[in-house]
Amino acid sequence: MQTKHQIQELLSSAGVSPNRRLGQHFLVDLNLMRLLVDAAQLTGGDVVLEVGCGTGSLTEALAEQAGAVVAVEIDRTLAPIAESQVAGRENVQIINADILSGKGALNPAVVEALGQAREERERIGPMGPMPGASQGSQVRLLLVSNLPYDVASPVMIHLAKGPLAADAMFVTVQKEVAERMAAAPGGRDYGTLSIFLQATGEVEILRVLKPSVFWPPPSVDSALVRFVRNDSKSRQIEDMAILSDVVGLFMGHRRKMLRACLKSVPPHLGDPDLWLRILEQHAIDPTLRPGELTPAQYVDLANACRRSAM
Repeated sequence: MQTKHQIQELLSSAGVSPNRRLGQHFLVDLNLMRLLVDAAQLTGGDVVLEVGCGTGSLTEALAEQAGAVVAVEIDRTLAPIAESQVAGRENVQIINADILSGKGALNPAVVEALGQAREERERIGPMGPMPGASQGSQVRLLLVSNLPYDVASPVMIHLAKGPLAADAMFVTVQKEVAERMAAAPGGRDYGTLSIFLQATGEVEILRVLKPSVFWPPPSVDSALVRFVRNDSKSRQIEDMAILSDVVGLFMGHRRKMLRACLKSVPPHLGDPDLWLRILEQHAIDPTLRPGELTPAQYVDLANACRRSAM
């Protein structure tokens, strides 16, 4: 892990300064960085994704405990710095790219790297070849990251939905994003991020972070948040693509009543009459607003929609 002074020296030697357009705010409180790593309880069987690795400060700490680390950095100057800091560590791969392929998907190169790392961990295990690996072994895929603010929500939604699904996420994000992650139905902060994280797992805000723990300090508070996938919840989702479309249908018109949203229902989801019947079958008042439905209700509605099309 790197101190503020060490990060400043690395940037100075490269002739650059923090890029605010890319949301570069380096976590320089080493105690909080240790808390982030410790919260993940890493083992040699874990594959870790780090987004926005910067100069590789957190990457170094992750590499000491995880089986494999795939670290992504969009900045062409910082990525080589991070590579130099973890030189010689065979369990680290630095990818100089945008984590997102547009807003609709994760970067295919990152997905491929994580898939290969997971296959390798399943094959060799933390202490050597894993018995029965050909039948699938337990290898966790984790997001552990000081997430750049502008990609935080889409990255976490993709990792909640899959197909590349994270078993857990341990992240620092804007406090506003943290509040959206944990928000209850009916509140101002409740939205698409809340629905997908809470439909697939459990969210807990571990600590609020003041701007002073970052360099340069952002203009807002941040938070350290934990998400852990709940397999029982996730198994209730019969078709994630349909759930995504249903959430998009309603939350895309969140100020309207549910029945008004049905005017925009796409053909592959049925028609307004079908949806009025689905709402009635689930005892959901069509005059409610989309933000008043729970994540579990969205899952029930999506499952009913899928069954009606079969």
